Amino acid sequence: MKPSAILLITAALHAQSFKFDFGSGKPAEGYTKVAATALYSDARGYGFEPGASIQSRDSGVTSDKPPFYFSVKVPAEGNYRVTITFGDVETESLTTVKAELRRLMLEKLRTEPGDFKWKTFLVNVRTPKYPGGEVRLKEREKTSEAWAWDDRLTLEFTNTRPAVSRIEIEKDDDVPTLYIAGDSTSTDQPSEPYNSWGQMLTRFFRPVIAIANHGESGESLRGFIGEGRLAKLMSVIKPGDWLFIQMGHNDQKETAADALDTYKANLKRFIDEARRHEAAPVLITSMHRLRFDDAGKIVNTLGEYPAAVRQVAEEEEVPLIDLNAMSAEFYEALGPKDAPKAFAGSDTTHHSDYGSYELARCIVEGIRRADLPLVKMLTEDTPRFDPTHPDPPAEFDIPAEPTRKQERPYGQ
Repeated sequence: MKPSAILLITAALHAQSFKFDFGSGKPAEGYTKVAATALYSDARGYGFEPGASIQSRDSGVTSDKPPFYFSVKVPAEGNYRVTITFGDVETESLTTVKAELRRLMLEKLRTEPGDFKWKTFLVNVRTPKYPGGEVRLKEREKTSEAWAWDDRLTLEFTNTRPAVSRIEIEKDDDVPTLYIAGDSTSTDQPSEPYNSWGQMLTRFFRPVIAIANHGESGESLRGFIGEGRLAKLMSVIKPGDWLFIQMGHNDQKETAADALDTYKANLKRFIDEARRHEAAPVLITSMHRLRFDDAGKIVNTLGEYPAAVRQVAEEEEVPLIDLNAMSAEFYEALGPKDAPKAFAGSDTTHHSDYGSYELARCIVEGIRRADLPLVKMLTEDTPRFDPTHPDPPAEFDIPAEPTRKQERPYGQ
């Protein structure tokens, strides 16, 4: 192979930006033409994930049987600025976009025939390795949750008729990042009927901050440390970043006599680690499980753990988002009859798409109540939220993905 060809291949593999044109005609200058039949391969470095029904149009691609997924192999972990042009020459379109493992980025973007709109958002991509080690992944993180850890940036296009004309992807190392350290109630759940507030939170921020969800099912603070997850997170967090910490469901099951004291000590360790890297820690109390008493009030099944989070927040002078209190208001507002709609099937711990969306709105409301600088980074269409008056379940219309066989998330 000629040296010039080798240089071109090397440059392509290490590209920091990508431009794709999905129209059936000649691509725009500087763009790579992508046919509807182009399936992803490592050799190509981009393409559609198998199994989707995609139609090619003059102006791009669409589908009458969404969702469809497009992946790009990126050269390094970190934050990527994604700009997408939506629309179709002949028909109207309605597109919702998710990224990586079902993180909601844009909802219900509508275009009229011949009308094109572009939107930009930030996607965080990560891998398990860090200097001196590697996260000890659970088996499901290597299979059904692999998109959360691989070297691809994956985009999902769904709703009644998604239409995509062009995609631009560019590495962005300058924006701050909001990291989430949590358990199954905040992690990127891989499939229906499960979802979490961490997957929905991305929708509420403008492309001036990225969200990196390092939560995982079954995690406690102790397990998060022992599996190398805290070390991984601290290897990438930087001055000006944020660390949201929400764990307790699994910590609460510890049987040692000093379990609560250990929990508080570990919370302080997370806080200290964030501050040592000049990042801002925020503590979040765990949301309630679904259990009502005879009077229609939520029963606390988390023992002293929410109170311990409040205590540590006060002692360490750390901002607090009291999701425990807001979730009680949310569930009680729905009442025993409708509150199960916020949960995944018969599950009483893990949430549905609707429930996680409302809990994400609680998190945003907590950001406002704490008067965090993050308020300035919220989207303009993010109104105030009163957990005692949640959105009606019947009006929730973000499309779900096709149901696959899914193990119940670790933890209860």
